[in-house]
Amino acid sequence: MTANAPIVARSFVPAQTDPTQFEQIEPLYKQLLDRPLETRAEIERFLADFSELSAVVEEQGTRLYIDKSCHTDDAEIERRYLHFVESVEPRTKPLYFQLQKKLLESPAVLQLNDPRLAILLRNWRPDVELFREENVPLETEATKLVNEYDKISGAMTVEFDGKERTMQQMARYQEQVDRDLRQRAWEITVDRRLKDREPIDDIFDKLLGLRQQMATNAGMGDYRALVWKAYKRFDYTPEQCLAFADAIADTCVPLVKRLDALRKRDLRIDRLRPWDTAVDPHNRPPLEPFKEDQTQAFVEKTRLIFERLSPDLARDFESLRTNRNLDLESRKGKQPGGYQAQLEEARQPFIFMNAAGLQRDVETLLHEGGHAFHFLAASANEPLVFLRSAPMEFSEVASMSMELLGGEHLDVFYSEADSARARRTLYEGIIRILPWIATIDVFQHWLYTNPGHTREQRTREWLEILNRFGGDVNWSGYETYRQAMWQRQLHLFHVPFYYVEYGIAQLGALQLWLKAREDPRRALANYRAALKLGGTRPLPELFAAAGIRFDFSQQTLRPLIEALEEELANLPA
Repeated sequence: MTANAPIVARSFVPAQTDPTQFEQIEPLYKQLLDRPLETRAEIERFLADFSELSAVVEEQGTRLYIDKSCHTDDAEIERRYLHFVESVEPRTKPLYFQLQKKLLESPAVLQLNDPRLAILLRNWRPDVELFREENVPLETEATKLVNEYDKISGAMTVEFDGKERTMQQMARYQEQVDRDLRQRAWEITVDRRLKDREPIDDIFDKLLGLRQQMATNAGMGDYRALVWKAYKRFDYTPEQCLAFADAIADTCVPLVKRLDALRKRDLRIDRLRPWDTAVDPHNRPPLEPFKEDQTQAFVEKTRLIFERLSPDLARDFESLRTNRNLDLESRKGKQPGGYQAQLEEARQPFIFMNAAGLQRDVETLLHEGGHAFHFLAASANEPLVFLRSAPMEFSEVASMSMELLGGEHLDVFYSEADSARARRTLYEGIIRILPWIATIDVFQHWLYTNPGHTREQRTREWLEILNRFGGDVNWSGYETYRQAMWQRQLHLFHVPFYYVEYGIAQLGALQLWLKAREDPRRALANYRAALKLGGTRPLPELFAAAGIRFDFSQQTLRPLIEALEEELANLPA
């Protein structure tokens, strides 16, 4: 469970308030609803107290979610989480909406000349326009379905090499030089996933139906239109996302195929199979940045990378360890994946992941560390909880930039030769992830603009998209698993349409990385200055503050991919 970190002093919510009991927080919402909002001073006090109450309630929900993620097999933890989801959130959402509406309808908002609050008003208008009381129970039901998906995923283990192992722990076998071992490990893993294909399909069908009903209730044509407005995507359109996918198909996919051809040549094999994609192409032993059971060494070496970049970043990272806000090991009963969660009242981040002693673990902790730095910088500078979070497209710049900037210092984990190998893995990973991002994003556009589709239609469309953005891996004999690959993508269940942001942000991070090659101090200073702005500026201005451009067209994509290709050419094989 998460640590009880120090809490910023309250002035509105009584210290003894239990936010898991709706009866204790409802009077506070009603107090705010009863207040007059006729002057600027009244609005400022209202926002300060509303922010404090929101931080208290949000942090409680986040802590319960973290506990549930860490212990999907603990019935009592699940009970507490579901109590909050079923008995608190559905009853606070209408009150939250009424408070937003109260502020927007106040004539005194015309007296506000703070650009921060202009952003707040712009963000709240879609919330008020989209809110429907009848969607609250649908959102609750969707959350419960996602929880079922997490329980199924968290329970997936296999017996291999004399030990019970999670899906994340099995990933390390894909880097072993013994090809037969890789194949056996891959097959037992995908066979285990396929055992739950049917129940996961059932969950997803229900989610699709619920989400379409939410869109209908809100008067939107489809769920994509609802999400676009709900996510406050003021600065780009669905059509631009599809054009981005076209640019990835033109620019990245041919390069991926060339990389696959080189891998096949270096491995001296006739066909590149799914279990040949992660092993070192020269059959060297896998990179091992740390032993699977030595997580503290992993944390300490990551802290050294941050120390090299900036002592301030190292101190920020150390605060996570001090406050016990790290849960990094992979184990049975733990939800897959990784994330950074924001403890809004304590103003502290929490990092969750499933480390198994892989190079990808290093990249993940650098990534989530970037999110943590973003939250610490924004929350230290912004008193209102509503304005601390930047749009997702820039939040991912914070994290992906840290992967690239930290990637220059991988010698804390490796020898010089292995550091070069790790950087090659990082750069190739970026080139390869962009087509996968396009795959998931284009799939989501189809899913939600074709309501009522059958599972057969979904599978057919998925395979067509995979063929468009895939490399030259041979899947013969494993077509069934390829049909179900999308089920492992958590975003499709947890946060629909939240995936293209990674691609948009990757272009921003690559721009920052190239600038850091020219002037590291200035690039890092711009990066940190942008983080401090939180969500108080429009998306293009946040990019500009970091010294980069908000653009994900072919014009921006191509030179960045060419720079990566040149970097790969200059690295030793």
